[in-house]
Amino acid sequence: MGQSQSQENAADITPRERRDRHQRKKRAPSRTPRAELQISVSHVDRHLRRDRYARRLSSVTPVFLAGILEFVVSYILELMSKEADNHHRGRITSQDLVRVAERNPLLRSLFQLDT
Repeated sequence: MGQSQSQENAADITPRERRDRHQRKKRAPSRTPRAELQISVSHVDRHLRRDRYARRLSSVTPVFLAGILEFVVSYILELMSKEADNHHRGRITSQDLVRVAERNPLLRSLFQLDT
């Protein structure tokens, strides 16, 4: 008798009601949108743990590192964009990266360019 009642209740639910019940459970946003970053915090976390840079990692470490990576990438892209504009080109190329890295002392040391 209990089994037939649950079958009846399941049959009384429309597909729309079933969908609405499913949609009520909202997942928590991942760490990347919470930190308002573009670089995936989960990927950074996975690489830090896989390569074993430290025995223990704080939960904030991959978020902080992803933020630093995003800042460095945006800085390099900005310099590359200016370099492309100086040469009257609309696209950024790998040659722009090489020129920017050779001219900027911080990037030269980051890429360890010996010039």
